[in-house]
Amino acid sequence: MSPDGSKRYVGSGTGSSSSPKRASELAAALHRLRSTLARVRAELEVAEADGEAPPVVRLLADLREALETLGNVESAALGVVRVLVVDDDERLGELTARGLRRLGFDAEWTTGMRSLRPREVVVFDLGVAVSLSATDRAILRGSRPVVLTGAVDSASRALAEDLGASDYLVKPVEPEALAAAIMRREAED
Repeated sequence: MSPDGSKRYVGSGTGSSSSPKRASELAAALHRLRSTLARVRAELEVAEADGEAPPVVRLLADLREALETLGNVESAALGVVRVLVVDDDERLGELTARGLRRLGFDAEWTTGMRSLRPREVVVFDLGVAVSLSATDRAILRGSRPVVLTGAVDSASRALAEDLGASDYLVKPVEPEALAAAIMRREAED
């Protein structure tokens, strides 16, 4: 589990694209990755030259950044669809993310909102909405999430609309149906 309470696993790519936007994202991500790794190398070289222990905390932070940037490179280069599953039920969240990974998505789950990665699709359990801050609501609304819920009442549908939902799926949902909703959402970008 990462420091923000999420779990991250990477599945295989779901396609590729050579669009100018993706090429630009790829170039920017590769530049960022090279810069981060150069910073790690410099820190290690300075520590070695000074005969001191390397700054472990700083190096770990740089390596986390490099791995995140590598994920951005993979996403841009391979067309991997990144998915954040937000569910207040830890077991259901993990099962949902695992099912999506088996279908080739780069899926992770968390019990609360966090900042989003580039072009990340959010699968959102409506039960989490009560715990959202105004900032989280704005992030969620801007992401046009795929909403999953056990509720079928009109108030739940209205809440999903208010959150900018691109799709509204009632649990239990088959992984293939969820994947189709995610791909519809991804096609909007």
